[in-house]
Amino acid sequence: MSILTFLVQLAGATMLLLYAVRMVRTGIERAFGPSFKRLVTVRQNALRAAATGLVLAVILQSSAAVALLVAGFAGAGLLGFAAGLPVVLGADLGSALLIQVLSFRLDWLVPLLLAVGGGLFIKSDGRNARQAGRILLGIAFILISLRFLRETMEPISGSGFLPVIAAWLERDFIGAFLVGAALAFAMHSSVAVILMCVTVVAIGAVPLAAGASLVLGANLGSALIPLYHTRTMPPAARRVPLANLIVRGTGAAIAVVLVAKVPAPGFVQSLPDAQALIVLHIAFNLTLLAVLPFAGRLEAPCRRLLPDQMREEVANPAFRSVLDDTTTATPAVAVPSLRREVMRMLQVVEMMIGPAMDLYDRFGKRQMAQIRSWEGHLNSALDHVRRFGAAIPSDALAKPERKQVRELTEYAIALETAGDVVVRRLLPLAQEKSEKRLKLSDQGRGELTRMHEQVMSNLALASNVLVSSDEDCARQLLEEKTEMARLERSSRKKHLKRLAEGQVDSFEASDLHLETLRALKEVNSLLTTVAYPILVRGGQLLESRLIDAIEDPD
Repeated sequence: MSILTFLVQLAGATMLLLYAVRMVRTGIERAFGPSFKRLVTVRQNALRAAATGLVLAVILQSSAAVALLVAGFAGAGLLGFAAGLPVVLGADLGSALLIQVLSFRLDWLVPLLLAVGGGLFIKSDGRNARQAGRILLGIAFILISLRFLRETMEPISGSGFLPVIAAWLERDFIGAFLVGAALAFAMHSSVAVILMCVTVVAIGAVPLAAGASLVLGANLGSALIPLYHTRTMPPAARRVPLANLIVRGTGAAIAVVLVAKVPAPGFVQSLPDAQALIVLHIAFNLTLLAVLPFAGRLEAPCRRLLPDQMREEVANPAFRSVLDDTTTATPAVAVPSLRREVMRMLQVVEMMIGPAMDLYDRFGKRQMAQIRSWEGHLNSALDHVRRFGAAIPSDALAKPERKQVRELTEYAIALETAGDVVVRRLLPLAQEKSEKRLKLSDQGRGELTRMHEQVMSNLALASNVLVSSDEDCARQLLEEKTEMARLERSSRKKHLKRLAEGQVDSFEASDLHLETLRALKEVNSLLTTVAYPILVRGGQLLESRLIDAIEDPD
């Protein structure tokens, strides 16, 4: 085998493995993403938080993805440091257990996964069924890539080149440790790197000692990924990834020295090399859970390393207009400014709708008054958008730019209407629930929570569409609107069924439940209107579903 052929095949196997891991994660995030916030931010002790992180890492196929979720919630003030670090440490263990599952020789399962997954993805109309097909296809591609990797490495395992590299990695355990860290960081997936290490150790291409150093280095590299991606976030968001890097990095550095200098226990030596490597990886991440009782004490040193920004309190930038009336004569500046202002309105809507459902559980007049006050910012922003758009000289605008101004103004109107729905419908419903002491059934409350989570997820997607005008994102947003309609119908039918069965809670809070369903659906519909003009321009959506004329068959 020529060196060029080997490198091409190795790159192909590696890219397929990375793509497959990402495919599984994308399918799961699209199917269950809105529920992750509730799972991570619910109050629980350190052990249960670690268990939550473990489950999420197995689901998402990445401990780094869980760490980024935790960082985002910590930055938003939804999750404290002492609760967030156990979730991340549990995710590290979950990622290690996932390696054990994926390392089994499951080649016989590939045709079945491809057949079922491909059938669901291509033929199914339901969103969750399509995402289930995506997940099954991703798992099949992982298994195929591992087999491809084994087939690529086996022919050169007896060459003169590989033994030299393997001997260097075995001899220089610090160098191997750094190589593993660099690979995990560069590939942004410790799962992929460790699966590769297990594969090459299994076929004897790399000795166990070198594989152990590479795997421990990959643990360090995996901890660097979330810290890198949160570098522009507030200090509160970065402290949990920093603490995880300190714990995991220090542990990995100590472990690589111990593995190189201390003989392995007898039961580990009796295992096949690949399995021994997996046991080492699991044992390392399991040992890190010893930090759980002291997780809260790490906040103080992390706060010293990443102190809160010392600055005078200023008005929230979401409440400051970005429009400058002096720029209307310059369309190249005015149109992007208009888009930024509409994005600011979308941020205000997010601030209003985000805590709305929390008021159903813990109603507070002060919080309700604050949300109502934000409506005034939406109203003034809409007025400014209309005046600013009208002030741009139409003769200075090309036809596409005139369309953009009109579409942005229409979306600003939709956002202001969404704020009205929150203030005039959801907030009074929350107040009524509190004053009349109404109680939603557990099933009904769960259905409303899922719908609210879906609205928040679609709001984030709408932000991406507004910024990028990407047709694929716009199409996905419109598909999510269809999914929201399905959720609303399903909840309404289940609610009527509970009424027929005579559930007291459902009778007492029937109007509350149905009105909340309609309000959430309407807010979601208003948010998704940003997708329509993009899809119409791309020829992916008809302007009308009605037949313009029906010819007489005679």
